[in-house]
Amino acid sequence: MELITELREKFNKYLKSQEFTQSPKELYEPNNYFLNIGGKRMRPVLVLLGAHLYDKNYEDALPAALAIEYFHNFSLIHDDIMDDAPIRRGQLTVHEKFDANTAILSGDALLVYAYKYLSQVPEKHFKKIFDTFNKTAIEVCEGQQLDMNFETQKNVKEEDYLNMICLKTSVVLAAGLKIGALIGNSTLDDAQLLYQYAINLGIAFQIQDDILDCYGEESLIGKQLGGDIIQNKKTILLIRALEASKQAQDNSLIRLLEDEEISKELKVEKVLSIYKKYHIKESVENLRNSYINIALEHLEKTSLPEDRKTILKYLVDYLVNRTY
Repeated sequence: MELITELREKFNKYLKSQEFTQSPKELYEPNNYFLNIGGKRMRPVLVLLGAHLYDKNYEDALPAALAIEYFHNFSLIHDDIMDDAPIRRGQLTVHEKFDANTAILSGDALLVYAYKYLSQVPEKHFKKIFDTFNKTAIEVCEGQQLDMNFETQKNVKEEDYLNMICLKTSVVLAAGLKIGALIGNSTLDDAQLLYQYAINLGIAFQIQDDILDCYGEESLIGKQLGGDIIQNKKTILLIRALEASKQAQDNSLIRLLEDEEISKELKVEKVLSIYKKYHIKESVENLRNSYINIALEHLEKTSLPEDRKTILKYLVDYLVNRTY
């Protein structure tokens, strides 16, 4: 959609104008590197879009959009260290290109700068926006800790996993849209309905991300295909496959997860064959679609005119019904 492209270009221009030129360069260069390797910029775009829905003059939302983008990238830099991930967006992660200590410190600086730009939002909205941002920041940390807990937790329930991805992924998308709407002078009711729309869309987005990790195209998704399987990461696909295997009294999946000698390639192949046996992909796609429907139900309750609701309906295809 032209509007999304326009908002992204507007944000990228603003991001470039705020590029770090300070010293010491060893602190700031990693952030410039990471911010410049791309990404869909959907979180800052949602801030600008939220403002645009209620006020076409969305310039006041640019600092808040940058704050959201800085916070998101701070969390990715630290997540990559915790996950020992070598690749992000098709490029070396910060800790791989530089080193872990540099990545930690540069990420910390990025978080501080996020608050610097957040402080530039219009004064009349500051308290609500600041509270929303802080709540979101804490929730992302909680989500990351739950994700880490799941690495050693043998049995992860589906509802626990969905709560984790809500905290780790959805809340930033939702906060961005809500903050933008508030800057655009929406009603509090509309801002909260848009928040719920984005929360559910974000869950669907992460479910699709889990699907693409197994069934996407590596050159498009920008990371190792089957990486979640290799790491025994408890995604929604694995959780449902474990439950289906348990009900069928089939221990083959458990044995695969415990086999430390099997090659990465063979492990991915065999786990995917089990997913196919129990129709896991189709099952998870149905779950994803249910969250899309809940998101759209919240959207319909807003006071937005139909043409502006259509913009948000487009995001379903853009964010969820995607191949990368």
